[in-house]
Amino acid sequence: MTDFYKTAFWKRLRAACLKRDRKCTTPGCTELAVVADHIVPRSKGGADTLENLRGLCIRHHNMRRHGNEPYLKGCNAKGQPADPNHWWN
Repeated sequence: MTDFYKTAFWKRLRAACLKRDRKCTTPGCTELAVVADHIVPRSKGGADTLENLRGLCIRHHNMRRHGNEPYLKGCNAKGQPADPNHWWN
């Protein structure tokens, strides 16, 4: 963990993310969101913005840390179909 995650800025950003995403954003999951996860990781140039964060439960966050994305292929980070013409949209 870097010192960034100890800053007041991060703590406010994390709180805002978890306030917005009270439940895990992985489709079908009903667990509480407890992790503010960078959609595009900081290590890959991801921004420290609310738009680049999603709330995840511990299980889905751990899946992501081990290389398994916790959402279905063809979906965006919020689990919605990426295709704007998909019937779910």
